[in-house]
This record gives sequence, structure tokens and C-alpha cells, in this order.
Amino acid sequence: MREFESPARSLGDLSPEVVGRLLAASADVALVIDDKGVIRDLAFGSEDLLREGYYEWLGKPWAETVTVESRPKVEALLRESRTSATLRWRHINHPSLDGIDLPLSYSAIALPHPPGRGKAMGRSVVFGRDLRANSILQQRLISAQQAMERDYWRMRHMETRYRALFQAAAEAVLILDAPSGKIEEANGAAIALLGADATRAGGVLAELFEADPNAKPTAGIPAMFGRVRATGHPETIVARIGGRTDELRVSASLFRLEKTAHLLVRASPVEAGARPADASGRGALLRLIESAPDAFVVTDIEGLILTANQAFIDLAQLATESQVRQQSLERWLGRTGVDLNVLITNLRQRGAVRLFATVIRGEYGTTSEVEISGVAVTDGDQPCLGFTIRDVSRRLVSEARTTGAGREMPRSVGQMTELVGRVPLKDIVRDTTDLIEQLCIEAALELTHDNRASAAEMLGLSRQSLYVKLRRFNIGDLTAVPDED
Repeated sequence: MREFESPARSLGDLSPEVVGRLLAASADVALVIDDKGVIRDLAFGSEDLLREGYYEWLGKPWAETVTVESRPKVEALLRESRTSATLRWRHINHPSLDGIDLPLSYSAIALPHPPGRGKAMGRSVVFGRDLRANSILQQRLISAQQAMERDYWRMRHMETRYRALFQAAAEAVLILDAPSGKIEEANGAAIALLGADATRAGGVLAELFEADPNAKPTAGIPAMFGRVRATGHPETIVARIGGRTDELRVSASLFRLEKTAHLLVRASPVEAGARPADASGRGALLRLIESAPDAFVVTDIEGLILTANQAFIDLAQLATESQVRQQSLERWLGRTGVDLNVLITNLRQRGAVRLFATVIRGEYGTTSEVEISGVAVTDGDQPCLGFTIRDVSRRLVSEARTTGAGREMPRSVGQMTELVGRVPLKDIVRDTTDLIEQLCIEAALELTHDNRASAAEMLGLSRQSLYVKLRRFNIGDLTAVPDED
């Protein structure tokens, strides 16, 4: 403790009132204790303590204002203040009305006896500092430590379960560093399938598999890993380990851990005879769909594309299948917000849709008239929707009749309804009105045996108006129709 150099010169002329204010300002609580331990005076430097009613300590023994376990500390503090010049601080608690103890740190200084009064008037000044803020911080620290302990043990339990599942899996599983392709971990099944040397940490998994000289550059394991890293979509291919005749089905998927990308790779042997049988069955069907001239698209139940064949990619004016995956079919289909909703609603209700007429919009602005048939597959692990899309823009409509303006006009209700979605409603209404006019004029001419004056009267038209409509619809012998003027 460092004391004033010359307190008599610096503070000797202070009045008792000034000294009292200094004592009150120097601590949150200042107590004046007589030689019997009774509080004779007190001051509060903290308004919070004053508002909470601790002023009632005045006139009570100090030891009675503290908790039971703090009373020995009070007695020791007063005793040490009279026998030792060393300033010591002790943590003492006071009971409060809300049931939470008030923690204060106290230090006591014995005052000198007044001259001629003996030792009966020995007094001590006690300074107290409010420790509630420190207690709150300590409690928060303890709570944070306990939370960290719980999280630590929870993570340990999760890691233990992960390790147990990882090692107990019957399928070969490896974890790779995504950028480098190096092996980080391999379970027991992977070691048994690929060998201990091949699965050691730090090895490059792709180097184990031999490249097929007859395959495309995009068909190998390194290319698959690159696509998975770039798109985030899982892929599966069949590959052969160098120097071995058996084939493995290898699947890879991307995941992130602590801002680092990793590949989860699974490998399993291809059963003998599985590939030839598959080629004659479902495998051949898949290859036929991929090569079909009609577009084929598989989406999830909400219309997000899962896979598509090359014909659809060509219609959409794109280059690769990865550009359409996880995109909504609505991006290229018909009227935005209408056609796909109609298709999905009908598939959910009926299970299948046939010959739905609409258009496909390419990425570069071209449009193609198409017919769509769809089916919903709701059973299985992943419900999905399948769409066959046929380009009908070059189809000849034998029943269509061309008007003088060169526009095909519907001749039946069926043809008219086929225009819905391809032609705006106002054009359909106009063409329908023209069709009705044409049919009525033809019927009137037939009833009047081609007497145009009678036909005009029957239709409620002037002869000049009838002649205009005959030219417009190219009806009858136009050489016999007079000029409009």
C-alpha cells in the first residue's frame, strides 16, 4: 500500500464534513464501527445500495448484518485492523430481501484514540466495494465453462458414434480431401476391398483406377471427382482397379467441414453378370432414353430437374446436363407460372397427362411448339415426375385451312382448344369469330342457291359488305364480285 507523502500538509485543514464526503466517495459503502462492533455511522457511494434499504444497518452490530458464515470474517477484520498496519480485504456477504446475498469486499482501518479519552472510544472505518458485477461475470464464466464442457462431451459422443458406424459399415467408405483427392480416412471394409497400402492416409485414390482408352475423357474417376467438386451433385460410375479384372461401382458426394471441402466415396463390387443383364434390360432402356429424339426430363415432385436427356438439352439450347440440374422446368416451359403448375396438379390428381400442348423456350430466345406427356411415380425413396417432350413445330396439320392473310384458322372445337397456350386469347376469339362468319355466309349462299342479293338480305348485310367478306374469306367465284367502290 502506498500512502501520501505529507498528509498533514495536504489534508490537515479538511473539515469533518469534507472528510465524510471523501470517505463516502472512496467506496460503495463506508461504515464507522465502535469498539463494540456497532455501526455508529454509515455512508453509501452507490445509489443502488441506498435504494435497497441497507441504511437500516445504522445502530446495529455489524456482525448481525452479515450472513452466518461471514461473521467470523467480520470479527477477524476488526481485530486485524487494531493489531496490524497491513490493509487486508475480505469477501463478506449480506442477506437481502430478494433472497440473493449481497457480496461486498471489505477493508478496515482503526482510527487513533482521541486524546484523554482512553481506549473506550476506539473506532474503525470500514470500506466496502460492491462485488455484484464481479459475481455476475463469474457466474457467466462458470455457465460458459459448463456449456463448453457439455458441448465437448456431446461432440465426443457424436465422434464415438461416427467412428463406430464408420468402421462397422459393410460398404467400403473413404473420405478424401476434395482439392487434392488424397485419402484422409478409410474404414475396415475399404481396407479389405482395396488393400492396406492403397488406402493409407495421403494416397491419391484416383491413381488406383486404370483409365479406359476407349472411354471418353469425362468417364474416368478423376473426371467424376472434378464434376462432383464443381457441381456438388453426387455421381456414380463403374471403374476397374489397375491390375485387377473385377469392377467396382464408385459413388462420390461432396460435403464441407470447417470451411474445407471433402469427398465421401463409397465403393462396392459389381456382381458377376450384373452388367450384361443390366445392358439387356434397364441399362439398355436408360441408354435408349438418353439417345431418343424426343426430350425426356425427370423432376422432383416440385418440378426441379433431377436429370434430362440430350434432346431436352438441345431444345433448351444448353451444353451439358449439369446446367439444367436443380433448375425448375418452368424456366424453359411455356407460360411462366402457369403450364408447369397445370402439369403438376394434373399429375398429382390423375397420375398421368397426355399430349399437353405448350412451347419450350431456349436460352437464346428460340421457341418450339411441343406436346408433353407425363407420369408421376409416387412410390419409392424419392417421388418423381417424368415428362416426354415432343417437338411438333414441323408437324403438318392436314385439316387446317389458310385464310387470305396466311394464318391457319381452326375448323373445329378440337383445333381451337389446341391453340390454348400457343396463341393469345384475343387471337383465338378473333379467329373463332371469323370462322363463324365464314360458315354463316357459306350456309346463306347454299340456301339461296348462290343468290348473293338474297344471301345479303338473309344475313342482314348490304350487298357491298357481303362482297367484302367474300373476298376476305375467298368464297365463291371472286370474278363475279364487283369492286368495293
